[in-house]
Amino acid sequence: MLKHLSLRLRVLLIFAALLAGLLLVLAAGLVLAWERLSAAGVSFLGEAAPGASSALIGAGAVGFFGILGLVVWVWYLFDQHVARPIETLAGGLRTGAIPAETEGHYLADLAPAVRDAAEARTRSAEALSDAIEAQLAETAREKAMLEAVLGDIGAVAIMTDCDGRVVFFNAAGRATLPGLVLGRPIARLLRPAALTAAERRLAVTQSGATELSVVTSDGARLTGTLRVAPEGRVLILRASGQQKRARAIERLRRHAATLVPMLDAVGGEEVPAPVREAIRAEGSALIDVLREMEPDSAPSQVDAQAFAASVEGVAMGRIDALCLETEPGGLAALFSHLAHKLHDLGLAPLLFVVAEGEEALVTLEWRGRPLGMAELDAWMAEPPDPDRPGVTGSALAQELGSGLWSEPAAGGGRIIMPVAASATRCEIAPGLTYRTALGNGEILSEMTFVVFDTETTGLLPSDRICQIAGLRIMAGRLTGERYETLVNPGRPIPASATAIHGIDDAMVATAPGLAETLAAFRHFSEDAVLVAHNAPFDMGLLRAARDETGIEFPNRVLDTVLLSAMLWGQSAPHTLDALAARLGVEIAPELRHTAMGDAEATARILLRMIPALEAKGLTKLDQISAEARKHRRLIEDADRA
Repeated sequence: MLKHLSLRLRVLLIFAALLAGLLLVLAAGLVLAWERLSAAGVSFLGEAAPGASSALIGAGAVGFFGILGLVVWVWYLFDQHVARPIETLAGGLRTGAIPAETEGHYLADLAPAVRDAAEARTRSAEALSDAIEAQLAETAREKAMLEAVLGDIGAVAIMTDCDGRVVFFNAAGRATLPGLVLGRPIARLLRPAALTAAERRLAVTQSGATELSVVTSDGARLTGTLRVAPEGRVLILRASGQQKRARAIERLRRHAATLVPMLDAVGGEEVPAPVREAIRAEGSALIDVLREMEPDSAPSQVDAQAFAASVEGVAMGRIDALCLETEPGGLAALFSHLAHKLHDLGLAPLLFVVAEGEEALVTLEWRGRPLGMAELDAWMAEPPDPDRPGVTGSALAQELGSGLWSEPAAGGGRIIMPVAASATRCEIAPGLTYRTALGNGEILSEMTFVVFDTETTGLLPSDRICQIAGLRIMAGRLTGERYETLVNPGRPIPASATAIHGIDDAMVATAPGLAETLAAFRHFSEDAVLVAHNAPFDMGLLRAARDETGIEFPNRVLDTVLLSAMLWGQSAPHTLDALAARLGVEIAPELRHTAMGDAEATARILLRMIPALEAKGLTKLDQISAEARKHRRLIEDADRA
């Protein structure tokens, strides 16, 4: 029965039993002394021995308090120098964390042995990791090549397991199907009728593949192929554009048919003006039709420094740390063209990329005469990109979603083009996202978790979220799927809160509101176990918003504070920094007290805790929940700092 209790509680019960036994012995001794003195004729109630009873009572009191004090004192020493260090050393053995030199110095050779074992385990793990990396180096190179090829193909590529759950998708899949995450049934994203019909066709076909046309949950139509794969299915889908493409090809044929006899009519060096204009018009029409046939490009982005390095013929001015939200090749070709034109006039331009609100002003600036708009328009009428000879600078600027102008500057002139930008480094999402083993959802190491953290306007339940971030763990590994956003809390952020997480009112002014944010986060975390450090605080914020947003989070929840108590006992520190130091998880100072930084640290802590919990026999979520009830009081004092 005692095996379910912690070591320290068992030790306490042993000393309590010892105290009770000693007090019983003392009481028995007092009763025996009473009886023998009574038999000798000593009267405790009469006048014969008026001090006998008080002496006996005094002796009993001294014995009672002496025994009580001695037992409590010995128990305290045993608890502090034996039981508590043993719990800490046991947690170290299970997690591989090396105990401090001062831990367990009253336990003779036990503490050094634990440290030696932990160090040996660390060395073995490092050696095993090196051996595995050496053996898989070639496989990793091949995998990287495959990811580079498949990650950015235009078609949506999705692989499912035998139960219809997503185990792989590429960047086009993420962009086309919002809410696409690993482990989610594909039937939630695509209406099932076409999939069911295609499965029926696969059952009778010999080729192992069939064409299909499916409709997404938001009504978009995709066409492609469903193919049988080992232990699952592969979907290759594209936006349905066959009719538009057929019409464009037919127009191309008509213009080409008109252009050919015109070319035959050109027999000499002198080409009649009407023929020349007709050829030019038909050539332009061909270019327009070809442009219609080009597939829509995905939104692009480029770091300002990288863009600046790709512009030819310029010296560098001020280049802010920005992410330009535009197609980098066309922008670089346009400004290289303008720089060369300025060089032809004997002007030496400087390139500037400077933040201006939610935009970046990309500027060429020079000393000398300013440039008139008529001259700039003439330059923009020429094709700046040698790979696209039929596209003028004006058309290219239009494709980039902006325009240019020229204006005088101090001692010279400048050309300015505003470009959408954000004040951060560009983060390229992984091209491929996959996990071949999804787990059965019952064993802790095979479950799907979303580890998340919030930054808030304060630490009261009535305060608001101003940033939230989460990442997914599946079958004991980070999948690479992330969710992160600033949130407009709808109220000013106190300076005391900004001093901690660095988020101020200006940063959240254009951020999405709480309802939009929580709807997206619920989509991201659906069917997963939510994990947080001091989870009652973060979950309390999500649940407090239910009346305002109508969004509920019925997910099961894990708290790393309670998991820490299960491994190291309640007396050990359970702050995020303490757990990170204990488990060798590094948190970059600039990421501490950011939602994603703290969430990533919590996720890595969880991954190191899971093997230790399973080694302790806590392999399922219901076992964790039952064990957590013993440590609930920790939450009242949990330190989120």
